[in-house]
Amino acid sequence: MDSNEPSKGGRDKPPYNFVARFVLWVAQGFGSGVIPFAPGTFGSVVGLVWFALLVAGGSFWLYLIGCIVGIVVSVRFCGMAELILHEEDPSSVVLDEIIAIPICFASWVGILYFKDGMMPAPAYFFSSQTLPITVAIFALFRLFDIAKPSPVYQSQSLPGGWGVTIDDVLAAIYVNVVVLGVHMANIVLTHKS
Repeated sequence: MDSNEPSKGGRDKPPYNFVARFVLWVAQGFGSGVIPFAPGTFGSVVGLVWFALLVAGGSFWLYLIGCIVGIVVSVRFCGMAELILHEEDPSSVVLDEIIAIPICFASWVGILYFKDGMMPAPAYFFSSQTLPITVAIFALFRLFDIAKPSPVYQSQSLPGGWGVTIDDVLAAIYVNVVVLGVHMANIVLTHKS
């Protein structure tokens, strides 16, 4: 019997095999994307876990490699998920948000790394002193991801998984521009006082 045909007894088999189910599970953020409201926000919360894991690696270069690998995996899996679901950029596919979160924090991590000569511990970003900054970066990402300023909006027209992923990467770059701008303004104000 073909796996796409209904089984006998009135119960239908899923219209995809184990590999397709695995791809969807990952692309849908390990289940976070199937939450019926705000799937992108829940996917971004999972992205904080990915961010913490990359920081825990203890190497800035490993962190950057993890960000690049995340982009590659997202392009592939999100593109496959579109084909499986027969839908362009499905709202349940949130792997793109997950992999974008560490990119949002890249400039802050880089500032700390080059200032101290070592990676901060993951707990640093969730301490009472820094949690407001972490929340602000998270909120900025959600704002840029939803508002989609140019060229974020236009990048969605890229084919397949590229269109799903690159808009989130560009939104994360916008976040880094804001973080670096605030950091530079802080330096200027500190030198003036």
